[in-house]
Amino acid sequence: MISVRVGAGALGLALLTSLTAPVTASAAADAAAPSPTVEEQRLDRAAPQEILRRSGFDAVAADFTRRLHRATSYERARRIVGQEGTALWRRAVARAQGRGPAGGDLSRDDDRPLYWARLSMTRELRTWEPSFRLADAERARLLEELERTSRGQTTIRYPHGGKLRRILVTGFDPFTLDRDIRISNPSGATALALDGTVIETADGPARIETAVFPVRWRDFTEQTVERALKPHLPRIDLFTTVSQGRPGRFDVERTNGAWRGGFPDNENVSRTETVPVADPATQPQWTTTTLPYADIVAADTGRFPVYDNTSVTEIPAGGTGPVVRPDGPTPGSTARAGGGGNYLSNEIAYRATLLRDRLGLHEKLPGGHVHTPVLEFGAGNTTEVTDPEFVRNRLDIIAQVRAIVGVAASASGKARTRG
Repeated sequence: MISVRVGAGALGLALLTSLTAPVTASAAADAAAPSPTVEEQRLDRAAPQEILRRSGFDAVAADFTRRLHRATSYERARRIVGQEGTALWRRAVARAQGRGPAGGDLSRDDDRPLYWARLSMTRELRTWEPSFRLADAERARLLEELERTSRGQTTIRYPHGGKLRRILVTGFDPFTLDRDIRISNPSGATALALDGTVIETADGPARIETAVFPVRWRDFTEQTVERALKPHLPRIDLFTTVSQGRPGRFDVERTNGAWRGGFPDNENVSRTETVPVADPATQPQWTTTTLPYADIVAADTGRFPVYDNTSVTEIPAGGTGPVVRPDGPTPGSTARAGGGGNYLSNEIAYRATLLRDRLGLHEKLPGGHVHTPVLEFGAGNTTEVTDPEFVRNRLDIIAQVRAIVGVAASASGKARTRG
């Protein structure tokens, strides 16, 4: 998810306090159901409907709505939302991994049914008019619950005991949908394909758990990344955030920058500012990968070349304008783009590695960001939602991410043994 380089995905910030505050009598007054979001409004276009129909996910919203309308209280609604969100994630994972019915002729590796089905559920929940009084803050909590559970963020589980190593991988929703509504994100497809799987490494078997994140500035401002990852980073052996980057290549991003470059998100919202984090007084301009990038680049992981990307864009100390630095930032500089640009892929890498460092894990926990190649349709396909080349490219990217993770885990295990 490299941004256009100027140098290169929950809920609104205003709701942050109300999400945790008790509902007062005045706040519990009846409120009109809000309108669908920009993302949800895309649902009725032909391509999303075809994707849902050809995967068997077209009935998800109707099934969810039937259960929701049986809720007689906020507490009951929240249980339903959590159950249905978790069920959607598990269904998408099972489909991607070849378990259960395919539901249609769309290839199982496709991440788009999960994305569009989730939006069909959030739209129903957002516009739902219950039989009981539902405050705005309560609806916001229900939407947050649906987002987290349907993205795998609440089902990250590792077996207790034993020698099984623990790996965490994250992906993203499709994005730039107004350019091409058919877009799939190979990082999201990879998350579905790898969730709960075990790979063999030089240091023994390793269990991979995954989650997917939205392409929305507001969720990142509300620290959705930190909430999802903080419980797990102290207990795992390796993590990598993954997103779609450049055509025809993988990049292991060496450096991440504390800057938002303004490229519109999936709600067509732009943000140009320093990445907002907790305790900004101690916020660094740059964070770095602790993935074994040299080993990854040297390994034969698949058909796409893999690069150790060291380039950044900075304002040098004492300078006024941005400068591209091929070999990383200079002392005292201000970030304008990390190796992965200045969009949400750079931001998830920045947030995850900053969290690693603030937890005191910089020397202990290998972690960083991997950019996949852009997922491309076959030549001449400008209208069909899929084609053989599109599927082949996605499967090859998924397989290569799996191999890269295996190399990283093996190399990290050897380094730990030597240490």
